[in-house]
Amino acid sequence: MKRITALLAAAAFVLTACGTSEPATTDAAAQTTAEPVSVTDARGKKIDLKAPATKVVGLEWGAVENLVTLGVMPVGVADVKGYTNWVTAAKLDASVKDVGTRGESSVDAIAALSPDLVITTTDESANSIAQFEKIAPVLVIRGADAANAIPQMKTNLELIGSAIGKTDQAKQINADFDKKVAEGKQKIADAGKTGENFTMSDGYKQGSTISIRMYTTGSLLGAVLTEMGLKNGWTGAGDKDYGLAQTDLEGLTKVRGGNFLYIANDADGGDVFGGDLAGNAIWKNLPFVKSDDVHRLPDGIWMFGGPKSTEQFIDAAVQAVTS
Repeated sequence: MKRITALLAAAAFVLTACGTSEPATTDAAAQTTAEPVSVTDARGKKIDLKAPATKVVGLEWGAVENLVTLGVMPVGVADVKGYTNWVTAAKLDASVKDVGTRGESSVDAIAALSPDLVITTTDESANSIAQFEKIAPVLVIRGADAANAIPQMKTNLELIGSAIGKTDQAKQINADFDKKVAEGKQKIADAGKTGENFTMSDGYKQGSTISIRMYTTGSLLGAVLTEMGLKNGWTGAGDKDYGLAQTDLEGLTKVRGGNFLYIANDADGGDVFGGDLAGNAIWKNLPFVKSDDVHRLPDGIWMFGGPKSTEQFIDAAVQAVTS
């Protein structure tokens, strides 16, 4: 995926009350919608909204997941089918409109929905963002940060929460996530697995070529497993945003052992490890394959999502390494 190297500016979440001469209403919802919202996004740009956004278009799946988790169903999403295949932690309603692909969304399709906010990431091109800003305010979050993977995930949720008037809910969801990590860490410790090696991966086949993507400690999933007391057996560096490293089958011979966890999707790309490589001599002689420590995690866990997708991953990973 395309990476943009802009650094994340500190996100400031400010709610500014709107003065009025009218008597105060007792309706909490009415009070919320009467209040302007001001947030500073990952570009360092201040986004001013007359009220918390309710008609939102999401152009990256992690942002969409966070919207749904916070109780706001987006009016438009980039690649609805892909989202449905990959993100099961926060499902879309049938009413959500498809606005094109991630990275190449349709300006016309977005405009037709008359959104009051568009959310995208720093992976989006500056030219595309400028086009979207002709339609509605655009909130840009950083896609990921390999130096601060878990804090960045939390920041993105809270930034979106501020824009849609769900600040308290976002903080609670992040607190619940911390509890899930602590529970997973305890289960790993109880099983006597603390300090054991793991390797996390996914893979794709293009023609006859199989590409393997490794999740370093800087990746969100790698950071979570490390936080729970496991040791990443892949020591190579990844990219500075997503913490991913490219390798091939021969590259896996560098991994000495431990649990090999991987994500595949039957609806999109299939399973190269359980299918294409199953009969390969190099694959069959890898230490983790010979010791039967290969674990395919369930389909529909988005690897670059928010707290809810990552909680799904925690449950699946803990089950795999402790069983």
